Amino acid sequence: MLTTLNTTYSDTRAADLAWALGREPLPALASLDLELTGAKLQLRLLGASHQVLLEEERGLCSETVACIPGSSTPLPLGVAKRVGDWEYEFAARVEMLTPGSFAGRAQELLALVAEHPHGLAGVFPGSPHAFTAMLAQRHQDHVHWRTWHAYPQDGQLVATRTRVGARARGGRPGRDADAAWSGTSAA
Repeated sequence: MLTTLNTTYSDTRAADLAWALGREPLPALASLDLELTGAKLQLRLLGASHQVLLEEERGLCSETVACIPGSSTPLPLGVAKRVGDWEYEFAARVEMLTPGSFAGRAQELLALVAEHPHGLAGVFPGSPHAFTAMLAQRHQDHVHWRTWHAYPQDGQLVATRTRVGARARGGRPGRDADAAWSGTSAA
């Protein structure tokens, strides 16, 4: 689903993003409710940021990547932790792109997400390349989501990847799911 977000332009930057687990739902500009084989997932666009709310029989998990005033937790490159009965893994990277490359990458990602049944993208007024996009899927016992936060004024694209699933019982299940994600053209 692709939407134009009804908000005023805010000159945020990739460096302004912070990460948090367990935050209460924040006001959303757009959202998409999904059922993924026993998991309820809500993808939420929060201005230049996102929030994902996951509910399963194991409990609740909330991830927020946003410009959070007063936050002391900057966007990490990676996080792996146990959250109740879940394993939670998060990774982020910032891509630096030339204006021409940025436009092409933006079009590619927006087309991918807009046509996907588990995708949500919001374009900000003033630039067709200023957007936040999210894509979710379930693979075996894990729910995965990817997000992209575009900052065309700086040529920066922040990409995140999250995996939440049943706590491992020795070993590291889910590597097949990682391989499935890496096979997408938006990796």
